[in-house]
Amino acid sequence: MDEIIVFSVYEVTMHLRQVIESTIEPMYITGEISNFTHHSSGHMYFNLKDAKATMRCTFFRNSNFSMNFKPEDGMQVICFGRLTVYEKGGTYNLNVNSMQLSGQGDLARQFELLKKKLEAEGLFSAEHKQPLPRYPQKIGIVSSPTGAALQDIMNILKRRFPVEVILYPALVQGSDAPPQLIKGMKYFNTRNDIDLIILTRGGGSQEDLWAFNDEGLARAVFASRIPVISAVGHEIDFSISDFVADHRAPTPSAAAELSVPDKADLMAYLTALGKRMDILAKRVLNSKIGRLQLADHKLQANNPVQVVNRYGRDLDMATMKLENVRQKLKQKAQMLQRVGDTFISGGKYNLKTRIMSSDRRLDAIEQRVKIRSADAIRLKQEQIDLLELRLSSSSPKHILSKGYAIVQKGDKLLRSIRQIDKHDSLKLILSDGIADLEVHSTSEEETF
Repeated sequence: MDEIIVFSVYEVTMHLRQVIESTIEPMYITGEISNFTHHSSGHMYFNLKDAKATMRCTFFRNSNFSMNFKPEDGMQVICFGRLTVYEKGGTYNLNVNSMQLSGQGDLARQFELLKKKLEAEGLFSAEHKQPLPRYPQKIGIVSSPTGAALQDIMNILKRRFPVEVILYPALVQGSDAPPQLIKGMKYFNTRNDIDLIILTRGGGSQEDLWAFNDEGLARAVFASRIPVISAVGHEIDFSISDFVADHRAPTPSAAAELSVPDKADLMAYLTALGKRMDILAKRVLNSKIGRLQLADHKLQANNPVQVVNRYGRDLDMATMKLENVRQKLKQKAQMLQRVGDTFISGGKYNLKTRIMSSDRRLDAIEQRVKIRSADAIRLKQEQIDLLELRLSSSSPKHILSKGYAIVQKGDKLLRSIRQIDKHDSLKLILSDGIADLEVHSTSEEETF
């Protein structure tokens, strides 16, 4: 019986290592990074996987220090390296010499680099964003004439708030798309009748949407004097044009809704506004009527006729009071006369001298009363004469004699040209007569 050859685990592992390293040349391997770890030593450890397999990878510090991007889980990369076997773990391993992004990963890196560059230049700053017009009259659209995005926008605009739309047809994917999109932006900025620009296309892969990540297009959007809405792809898709535009819409349909108001909402708003204006107008009118009534009350209180009547009543009262005083003095004089006669006729006291003296004093008092009454009556009469003069100069007839006229429509006194309509029949009152007029035309202008 032949002798059995037995190998240790280490011997087998080392043999496999020698076979792999001696027979398999360094190679490029592509896959997705997972379980990435950047050790404090500088070495990088991660798995490289695809849908069917996974392999361990080691990227040593002396090889990875010159990388221009930071590896992360989920990145699609191409690694160049040599296969080896790790003895202690008993697993094979790829020692990576270099790494580069592949496919989607490379596009993502380009996207981030351009995004950071433009952001640093201030192209994304809110201070540069223009407000969207509230009621645009004409909208320019830069998009494919055959795409679903254009049809979605047109349908929503027709339903919400019909406006005129001008289309600049352009490719929306491929290497020829960015120059055409840029021309569309510049074209609308040469016109003076465009209120809003929509830069749009429907959904697609990252490669399909890549034209909207063009730096030249981003700068054309930023330079637009007309507000721009960027609506590229679906809600989860973001493009460089979204960040630069004045407003980003998640979908083309959303761009249409952002562009115009809803006519139903607008009609409801106008109806509510009309009601508020009616309430305000009534409130103002009632306030004006109250002020006019107050002014009329004050005017009536200060009417010259009322003032004259008031002074006349005051004069009558004063005259009556003076007459009462005279009557009382006369009664007292008669009473004193009787008392004196009684004493004299009785012979008890000789009061003749005192009575005569009293008579003289009474005569003097009566004289002073007459003088003061006459003065008071004269003063009141002068005031009445002055008021009558003022009343005469303020009378309608006196004013009309100076060339003025009173105009009436029916029994309503007119104060403004706005109260007169064409073909109205009016009454013209002058100082010496009345004329009936018919209006042929009116015009508002300053007369004095």
